[in-house]
Amino acid sequence: MTPFHRRFSMDERMKELVAAGASAAVNCHPCLQHHLAECDRLGIDRDEVKAAVEVGMMVNRGAAARTKDHIQTLLGTDVGPKGGGHGCCGS
Repeated sequence: MTPFHRRFSMDERMKELVAAGASAAVNCHPCLQHHLAECDRLGIDRDEVKAAVEVGMMVNRGAAARTKDHIQTLLGTDVGPKGGGHGCCGS
């Protein structure tokens, strides 16, 4: 066990809520599916899980906005989907 784990222990329930939110933040579908199943196994209320995932999604949106701003600064131009596309490669 690392010194960090000795000082800051979390129960399994909290770890799964954090992991679900982190999975949403990094867009990892397999991880999110796994951690949602673990939350179900532990009997964690879906409203709590939704709140954790919403925090992860807020982190994701904030990071994406800052990355776009940084790219625009580096390239000196607006970047983003052209032609109203909503996904990767304008799809």
